Amino acid sequence: MKNVLKFLSGIVIIAAASCSGNGSKSTADSDSTANYSSNSTDAAIDSNKKELKAKDSTEVKADYEYAVKAANGGMMEVELGKLAQQKAITPQVLAFGKMMVTDHSKANTELKGIAAAKFITLPAILSNDLQKDYDDMAKLGKAEFEKAYTDYMVKDHKEDIEEFQKEAKDGKDTVLKAFAAKHVPILQHHLEMAQNASDVVKNKK
Repeated sequence: MKNVLKFLSGIVIIAAASCSGNGSKSTADSDSTANYSSNSTDAAIDSNKKELKAKDSTEVKADYEYAVKAANGGMMEVELGKLAQQKAITPQVLAFGKMMVTDHSKANTELKGIAAAKFITLPAILSNDLQKDYDDMAKLGKAEFEKAYTDYMVKDHKEDIEEFQKEAKDGKDTVLKAFAAKHVPILQHHLEMAQNASDVVKNKK
């Protein structure tokens, strides 16, 4: 999922029992958000740094950052997939959007469970840049949306595959490393389907 620079306000510490896996935006504890003036990416990263310091280890810092980025990207895939169900008119695009909701909801639930077990703080809401991308696409007409969405999905999944492959190869946390390796072929399939959908849209008369 796309690299995260900034998130909106609020953090959430994911509890295993609360994993919904639907990618919907959730609310963080009101006291926590009231007392934290930064954005959710900074909050998540800061919380994870404290956890690592408490363990007297920074060996898995990159793994924790990967988890935060993957969670943000996973939410985006689900939200855009839902939007595609509302705006798309081409069967291939509708089918792709539905697949994104199904597959990434499952992946999000799995990642939340891993994060809960490792006390990793994940973001509850989309980063500012991804939220803007979502809002921009939500404003488009049906035909314009289909082209923008499929192009976005092709580019996004190429980036996702690189990030997941890197974690699968270089990760220090064995569980997150295995999670990444498991999802690389799934993301490769998504890329293939996104490219097919994009070709159909571009060739429409």
